[in-house]
Amino acid sequence: MVSVTEEELQNKSKGELIKLAGQLRDRRNELNQKASKRASKRDDLNAETREKVDEAQEHREKRDELNEQVQEHKEKRNDLNAKANELFDEVEEKKSDLELDEGKDIEELESEIEDLEFKQQTEVLSTEDERELIEKIEEKREKLQARKEKLDDSEDLDELVEEAEEVRAEASRHHEKVTELADKAQEHHNQMIEAYREADEIRDEADEMHEKFVEAQESADQHHEDFVRVQKRLRELDKQEEEERKSEKEKEREEAKEEAEEIYQQFKEGETLDTEDLMKLQKTGLL
Repeated sequence: MVSVTEEELQNKSKGELIKLAGQLRDRRNELNQKASKRASKRDDLNAETREKVDEAQEHREKRDELNEQVQEHKEKRNDLNAKANELFDEVEEKKSDLELDEGKDIEELESEIEDLEFKQQTEVLSTEDERELIEKIEEKREKLQARKEKLDDSEDLDELVEEAEEVRAEASRHHEKVTELADKAQEHHNQMIEAYREADEIRDEADEMHEKFVEAQESADQHHEDFVRVQKRLRELDKQEEEERKSEKEKEREEAKEEAEEIYQQFKEGETLDTEDLMKLQKTGLL
């Protein structure tokens, strides 16, 4: 660092001050250039910080958008699972009502009815026996009809099971979507965190560069102030020299005038003057 105290400013010679002014000017220019480069670097870092913040914001928006979709698919999945559960409960209830594993099958009942009807047609029965036979036939026909109705209901049951399984499958597809979208949302969240971390690092670097810029600029300003002070002192010295030259010339004129007056007095007294004396008289206007 080039500097000058007030004592040095007053005591240094003009030549020394001219040299010092040059040093201050050069150092000031060097520091201004350094400050300019640091300001440019700081601005570049701040721009890079803004880019990273914008990048982080984009990831935040994508994450939030995906999380909204996750929530939508979760709600659909939950609704479908609830519906599937209701359907499967209904299936179990219908199975219990049908009791399909109990009782004789249709073919067996039809065969028994045919046998009884054949017996009724071919055998000679008493009135009591025939009435009992007719009652058995009617009873078996009622069981056959009930069995057929249960089988019809069982076909509806198959459709209900198929519907329940389709609903459950659709719920599973929404669950897969939830997992897929949640993974993507987490990925964007991680990228957002990383972008913010990088932005903080670059911002710290930019702040450090700004401090260096201020340091260089303040030093440049100080050198400029010292340069101005030296220049002002040089102008004062120039003015002093000018005044000294004027004073010296005035003194020389006064001395020349006094000398000329003495020569003129000698001339008036009749003394012979040489050429140099005559020129002195002419120069002062006494001749």
